[in-house]
Amino acid sequence: MKKFNIACVIDDDPIFVFGVKKVMQVIDFCNSILVFRNGQEALDNLTAIISSNDSIPEVIILDLNMPILDGWQFLDEFVKIPCEKKITIYIASSSVDPKDTLRAKSYEIVSNYIVKPISIDVLKDILHDVKKAG
Repeated sequence: MKKFNIACVIDDDPIFVFGVKKVMQVIDFCNSILVFRNGQEALDNLTAIISSNDSIPEVIILDLNMPILDGWQFLDEFVKIPCEKKITIYIASSSVDPKDTLRAKSYEIVSNYIVKPISIDVLKDILHDVKKAG
């Protein structure tokens, strides 16, 4: 199966980031991984990457509960950035609140809501679903 060129993880939990990066390496998920610790850092960097026409992530794994700019605030700002290429976002959260799942579905750019932790099978499904749709 074809892998992603660039994946992006936006999460302030170093243990989650370490784990998801390891799983991505095991299944050959992508060529490179961008990691941002909060929504503001991600927004600033991704805006610069998009505006300079550099290679952008094809998929983003986004946490909701982060300092400075949380996942919802990031989404509200990110959807305003004009981007010609498709970026698929998966929300990965420890929240099992049905309101969060419902809210996630209100964003066209969000493909799915995943409850942490993320397993190998979930990442394989993401790879399969996005590559099939693209």
